[in-house]
Amino acid sequence: MFKTLAPRTPEDDAPNPAAPAPASADEPESERLKAAVAAWVASADDEDEADVEGDADADEADDAGDDESEPDVEDVVEDDAEAVEDVEDVEDVEGSDDDDEPVEDPEDVEPVEGKARAASWFAARKPGEADEAAEKPAAEQKPEPEPEADEPAAESVDKSVDKSVDKSVDEPVDQPTAMFKIVRPPVAPAVDQPTTALKLPPTLRARSEAESDSERTSTFVPLRADIPAERKAEEAQEAPKAPEDPKAAAPAPEAATGAPKAFAPASDAPVPPASLAEAERTRQQPLPPLPPLDLLAELTNTPPPKPNALRTTARRVRIWTPLVVLLLIVFAIVQMVRPLPAPALTLSASPTFTFEGGQLKMPWPTEGQGAVEVEGVGSMGTYGAQKPAPIASVTKTMTAYVILRDHPLKGSQKGPEIEIDKKAAEQGKAEHESTAAVQEGQTYTEKELLELLMIPSANNVARLLARWDAGSEAAFVEKMNAAAKDLGMTQSTYTDPSGLLDSTVSTPKDQLKLAKAVMQYDVFREIVNMPNVTVDGIPGRIENNNTILLEPGVSGIKTGSSTPAGGNLLWSANTVVDGETRRILGIVMGAKDADELGKKLQLAIDNSLKIIQQAQNDVTSASVVRKGQVLGYIDDGLGGQTPVVATKELKAIGWPGLQVKLELTDGGKAVPHSGKAGDIVGQVSIGTGVGKVSAPVALKADLVEPGFDKKLTRVG
Repeated sequence: MFKTLAPRTPEDDAPNPAAPAPASADEPESERLKAAVAAWVASADDEDEADVEGDADADEADDAGDDESEPDVEDVVEDDAEAVEDVEDVEDVEGSDDDDEPVEDPEDVEPVEGKARAASWFAARKPGEADEAAEKPAAEQKPEPEPEADEPAAESVDKSVDKSVDKSVDEPVDQPTAMFKIVRPPVAPAVDQPTTALKLPPTLRARSEAESDSERTSTFVPLRADIPAERKAEEAQEAPKAPEDPKAAAPAPEAATGAPKAFAPASDAPVPPASLAEAERTRQQPLPPLPPLDLLAELTNTPPPKPNALRTTARRVRIWTPLVVLLLIVFAIVQMVRPLPAPALTLSASPTFTFEGGQLKMPWPTEGQGAVEVEGVGSMGTYGAQKPAPIASVTKTMTAYVILRDHPLKGSQKGPEIEIDKKAAEQGKAEHESTAAVQEGQTYTEKELLELLMIPSANNVARLLARWDAGSEAAFVEKMNAAAKDLGMTQSTYTDPSGLLDSTVSTPKDQLKLAKAVMQYDVFREIVNMPNVTVDGIPGRIENNNTILLEPGVSGIKTGSSTPAGGNLLWSANTVVDGETRRILGIVMGAKDADELGKKLQLAIDNSLKIIQQAQNDVTSASVVRKGQVLGYIDDGLGGQTPVVATKELKAIGWPGLQVKLELTDGGKAVPHSGKAGDIVGQVSIGTGVGKVSAPVALKADLVEPGFDKKLTRVG
């Protein structure tokens, strides 16, 4: 490093007795130049020693502050090629003859004087000094390049300097006006710092850290995870060993080719190697991602706490609590927008009611089989085997049902005209079966033929209606069996439309099903309730074989007798209960306790009459539901229940010992989610069919929709 000297004064030009004598003219120009420079340096050192020391201290302080912004003189001298070009400007010294011309920029003079002194020092140093330099460590010495290609440049410098020395021998040099141009270091190419990482040698890295410490106010400490000991050992083995002495390991910088040794830089800093131009390559494999808590500990430079049960539980609570809260919010929203379940009427009263009077006692016959039923209420009981048996002319009830079903008659209608064919006329002359004396070519209405079918039980008319309806008797029989199946008569089989064949069989319960279906036709009830009838074209009055019709309340239906079947009677009777007519249906089959067929039929009629009379006496009514009685409630599906009450008294039809069922329904309307007290929301009923009785039910209190809590806590 060079010291900055103060400007010379006239007193400084006085001869110095200690200075060596000027060289003679016979000496070479280079020797004379060296002697002159050495003399000037010696005189300046003696006279300005105190000033130089003070200025040096100040310069050192300035250099410490400016080492990052302004290039150092040592860095300037390092570029030997530039220094040689700067020496060529010595010609400016020869042209400066005006002693009174002031120095324009002291900053430019001081470095020039320092460079001149350095040049004179290198030129005038003694062999002993060279020996001392040789004894220095190899790391501190600068290799002296051998001049090769740049030798002519050095010679040109010597010549320019010799010219100035010639004049200095004859005439003293005006030292205050001499100046050298400062050499600016070449601007290094810009480096893309964000994208290129350059490796610095240890020497330069240490120097850079030393130079920047004065401006730094804090120290950056990189955060690292708590690496286990095993992992540290592995990294230590894999990492390359650093040299112990950065100066010894760093290669000695080469001087610029062709530059004289006298212009080599005094600094020991090595020239950055060419590898700085290459980007640093990362060879370390990426580490797997750390757990959240470990990563947080690394970022905060805090080691993770040791795991234990309490911390694990707390961590799980912190992680799962937001998820659980989110799920609860979603669950609450879903529960609120879900449609409400449909309300339903539920019966809370006793579902059954038993009539008083003990058990019913019916006069059942001791033979055959039969059954009795109150239409719309239920069965009053059965007796016998309840197995399929021949039913004789009772078969004509199914024939009439099929004709009326396919060709119904309403009100006073009599139906289409039907012509008597030859076969029906011939069968009317049969002696061993019941027939009607019809003639071929005569025409009768549908109603008239139905009267001949049911009252005198004419077999030839039954076959005629079968052919008229289905085209043949066989086809009509198929329709009869299909109708039986539709009515649920699972134990009945029809083989002919008249019942003459004993292969046509049925049971008492099946016949009661047929009786309930056919008695729905007004024209049929009218016909079977006639004790006798007069038909045009047939002489006389035709009497009904069912003599029971003369008894009070008896209204049909059909008799039938044959040797295999015995005496049979399918009957209908009425009774009045609470001002309303109730129909009682029954059948007696297999009456055979008589020696003649007519007597067997009469026996069946007599047994039926006893049963009819007992049923008419026992059928009664009872108050099952009182007005205002709580019968049930509306269940909103979420635990809410609103009671409902009957709006009027409800009486049921029955007999002693009969147990009837109550049914609470919506009456064909949807049960509402809300309503006021007194609103009709359904009905309560007893029985089925025509015997069904019912009463409306209403809300006892206001019906409100379920609240938020019930909507939120509902499941399913």
